[in-house]
Amino acid sequence: MKLSELDKGDRAIIKKIDSSEDLKTRLASFGVVRGSELSVEACSIGKQTMEIMVDDTLIGLRAEEAKEIEVEKL
Repeated sequence: MKLSELDKGDRAIIKKIDSSEDLKTRLASFGVVRGSELSVEACSIGKQTMEIMVDDTLIGLRAEEAKEIEVEKL
C-alpha cells in the first residue's frame, strides 16, 4: 500500500521508497527511511499534501512524493 492511501490517524511502517536519489536523501535527513514507523497527522482537501510524524518530527509531503513510499499499515 502507498503512503498516499492512508488517512489521518493511520499508522504504518515504511517498507520501500521508490524515488530519485535526491528525494531519498532528503527524506532520510528527516528520518523517513525503510523500517521507520510513521503516523498521518493531517491531509489537505483532495489529499494534495499530507503531514506525517516520524520520530517526533513533523514532515510535509506532496501527493506525488507520498505515492513513492510503500508502507504496511499497522
